[in-house]
Amino acid sequence: MGLLISRIWSLFGNEEHKLVLVGLDNAGKTTILYQLLLGEAVHTRPTIGSNVEEIVWRNLRFVMWDLGGQQSLRSAWNTYYTNSEFVIMVIDSTDRQRLNISREELHRMLTYEELNRACLLVFANKQDAKGSMTAAEISEQLNLTAIKQHPWHIQAYYIWGWSGLQAE
Repeated sequence: MGLLISRIWSLFGNEEHKLVLVGLDNAGKTTILYQLLLGEAVHTRPTIGSNVEEIVWRNLRFVMWDLGGQQSLRSAWNTYYTNSEFVIMVIDSTDRQRLNISREELHRMLTYEELNRACLLVFANKQDAKGSMTAAEISEQLNLTAIKQHPWHIQAYYIWGWSGLQAE
């Protein structure tokens, strides 16, 4: 069995996959990027523009573009969409007031032709904070079930890692 899995995995070769990490300012995008890269939480500052890092996992390389989430920067997100296979949208689970803005940005973003083949992962971040919304609540507020053209998944996320699966 292990040999079979190894052979299947080797079919992927040393592929490079581009993904964009988006979300409103203070959602935790940069913290998540560097936690994935370094395996530890680091102190970050607001991203002005973008950060780009390569994360290697086994024989897969992910080029991750962390895009600043301030209102003045969101209009430029589409310049990063070309050849993106994955979109990770980070949601601050405590930011109930701006969840409708996140929903609008998400659904607008998914209309771009450059993302027609992209898969979507929504990180419901800051699940450890008191009063945070659950991944199911966020899924409902973002109207994720209306997304039919993109495979999607929502995942509860704590500063130290993942929780159990929450939705589709």
